[in-house]
Amino acid sequence: MATLNVSSSSSLAAGLHPAPPQGGTKSELYDLLRQARNYEQQQDYIEAERVYRRALAVAPQDPETLKRAGVLYQTELKFKESVDLLERALKLDSHYPEVDFFLGASFLGLNDLSHAIEAFRNELANPHPHPRCRYYLGLALELAGQEQEAVAEFNRAVSENPKDADSLYELALIHKNASLKAIDRLREVDPDSFQLHRLMGEIYADDEHYDEAVKEYQAALAKRPDDASLHYATAVAYWAEHQLDPARREFTLALQRDPGNPLVKLYLGDIAVKEHRFDDALPYLEAASAAQPGMSRVHILLGQCYEASQNPVRAQAEFARAAQLDPSDPQPHYLLAQTYRELHQPQESARELSAFEALSKAQKNRKLSALDRERRANE
Repeated sequence: MATLNVSSSSSLAAGLHPAPPQGGTKSELYDLLRQARNYEQQQDYIEAERVYRRALAVAPQDPETLKRAGVLYQTELKFKESVDLLERALKLDSHYPEVDFFLGASFLGLNDLSHAIEAFRNELANPHPHPRCRYYLGLALELAGQEQEAVAEFNRAVSENPKDADSLYELALIHKNASLKAIDRLREVDPDSFQLHRLMGEIYADDEHYDEAVKEYQAALAKRPDDASLHYATAVAYWAEHQLDPARREFTLALQRDPGNPLVKLYLGDIAVKEHRFDDALPYLEAASAAQPGMSRVHILLGQCYEASQNPVRAQAEFARAAQLDPSDPQPHYLLAQTYRELHQPQESARELSAFEALSKAQKNRKLSALDRERRANE
């Protein structure tokens, strides 16, 4: 369940200009608000409070001063005092910029979810709502147990800002929790059901725990032995573990039940190439290529078959097609370099070898960056 963090909320109000004071002088109010802001930046909230009280004595009816003081109290987790000041600001101007947003955040701090939701929705009705309002409305709805409405708000937040990592996280968390609840309910209905074994197999496969995935798929196949997709999933798990014999057996069973599946043919061709059975591989790969000509992998495998049959011209054409379909993959460039060498084209061979080295370096850097991001995320 999401939690509220409003400790830095005061910074969200920085840079706004106060309205002209209704008591005292304008310059006096500006000076006091600057002093208060300086104290806030130094995290000296006691002095900031003192200055805001002076500012409110100068301009008790100024909504900007009320808002800033209310945000300060929110930063100090004095939510009741914050609500009082922010509501006073709204009585003076019901649409004053971002007051409803900060009011909603203070109600969240008080766990007053109904009023928080109301305040956030009021803020969203303004012409220029606070950019984080939809995310916080989603949090309030989630905490109130209104998950469907929360998902809708987080989706809208991501639609407005695709890089909103907080909303993406909440969406992932809600869906994960819903998935775990559904699995528990499925287990309660029948711990040995076909559906549960298949689902657990898919979960293990997604986590690359292929031994456990195979066990679950086999338990599911015992209940539905003619399910082509299950034979295919089992075969892929075996293939990922380099267990080519059981993988070939399961892919063959899948193909018997689904003869037109190009992915099954691709895998069977891949296994045959790995076992240097190029004549057996060729019909599978040609059929896969005819059905799915945009798959880079099938052209690499076809090129290897033609290379093995001493046909470097056709091999070159397939490797070049693979490089075109997946420009970031270094492998086809390495194979092209070898093929051009066989064709006595040293310049082309050197060019492809250079491309292979550059793409391999880039690929390695991407992997290192991904590992570094994962490491920093786990710190």
